[in-house]
Amino acid sequence: MTGMKEGAGENPFAEDTPSTETEPDDQPGRTDDTPAVNSGTETNDTDCSKQPARQQSMQIPYKFRRDGVQDGRDRVPLFLQKDTKSAERDALRELEDRFGDDVSLTDLREALMKVGLQHLDEAEIHLEEWGYGMTFD
Repeated sequence: MTGMKEGAGENPFAEDTPSTETEPDDQPGRTDDTPAVNSGTETNDTDCSKQPARQQSMQIPYKFRRDGVQDGRDRVPLFLQKDTKSAERDALRELEDRFGDDVSLTDLREALMKVGLQHLDEAEIHLEEWGYGMTFD
């Protein structure tokens, strides 16, 4: 899969003047929560006033704006038990199949960490299984 990295130039796909034609919904860089440019229901004056705000709020995904997987990250040691390492490998393969593209192990690990941070109750259960919270009174 190819992608464009952020460059110093302007968007080569941007139009100089607003078009009155309806654009397809599969515009590059468009997300579900980003409205389509010139949906055909608004006037050209409205399109011109909304277009700069849309361009300012659109962000290039982290995968494409970095030079390498280590950019913007701190190195931390990670030691995994054999079953965790095996599950990580399986998850990597599964996600690569879903995306139809290579997934960086570094990206996967950080994504898993972020999801875990959002589910501390479930992490607490694993820590209790490992003996955390036990007292020997």
